[in-house]
Amino acid sequence: MSGDREKKTGEGQGFRPAQRLIDLANAVRADPELPREAMAELLARHGESPDDLTERSFSRKDADGLRSAVIRITGVLTETDTDRAAQALNDLLAECGARPRLSRHDGHAWHLHVDRGDDASWADWFLAAGALALAQILTEYGHVPWGACGSSRCSTLYLGTGPGSARRYCSTACASRERVAAHRRRQREG
Repeated sequence: MSGDREKKTGEGQGFRPAQRLIDLANAVRADPELPREAMAELLARHGESPDDLTERSFSRKDADGLRSAVIRITGVLTETDTDRAAQALNDLLAECGARPRLSRHDGHAWHLHVDRGDDASWADWFLAAGALALAQILTEYGHVPWGACGSSRCSTLYLGTGPGSARRYCSTACASRERVAAHRRRQREG
């Protein structure tokens, strides 16, 4: 089953499991009881097959398990210490019984999976795929390039893998709002 879940998210983009992870984590943080239907919609936006998202293939029990998995891996997304994040990812990969295997399905090129196999639960698949994606990003950047927005009014998770300096905010709007607030504070104090 999990082999059918990794889909392309758009022409030429390839797999984007880390962004899927961020989007699901933000959705569950915003609504801890995120309904199955909303989760299925979000997964569909990330290229999951409609056949894999029917009530029969993605049940309420599957959604509950996936929601719990999202909450668990969110702890890694809020970890700013690289060594602790790496240990947490290693723990998740070990727990998921992660053994790398190459998979090719639905006309996609060969790619890496680390879940227990095509019959893995949605939760196992998500934890393994998310942990692998974050582990690859951590090794590529050499530090944790993700986190929670530094704005006092926002806690949105972000993935800072784009060009430029390290991010502290989820968006330019939050960064600007914080700069303006800091400027006004300095003016009042000065």
